[in-house]
Amino acid sequence: MGKLFLILASLNGALVVALGAFGAHGLKSRLSPEMMAVYQTGVTYHLYHTLALLAVGLLALHTPDSAWVKGAGWCHLAGILLFSGSLYALTLSGVRWLGAITPIGGTAFIIGWFLLAVAAVKSL
Repeated sequence: MGKLFLILASLNGALVVALGAFGAHGLKSRLSPEMMAVYQTGVTYHLYHTLALLAVGLLALHTPDSAWVKGAGWCHLAGILLFSGSLYALTLSGVRWLGAITPIGGTAFIIGWFLLAVAAVKSL
């Protein structure tokens, strides 16, 4: 499972750099400053949680049987898809109701961090 999370983190790393560059160069003149800030929030959280996914992958290599670490990884991945994905979709489509999905992704991020904390406590 550790190898899978490392692969997912690497792919997300490449994707977030591409999406960040696309936003900075391709969308700057097309989005309002408010929507550009929303897009940038998606990129920022995507980057932070890609790094979290990388850490999960490394931890999973050392604790391959930890359901807590695996759960943290899946929650961070779900958060990236739901939180950042909904913000990307909102800014690119203009469909405002997509913003209602964002808190679900934020909740997945929070749960992922708590699961990581539990994994750390359990490993002591």
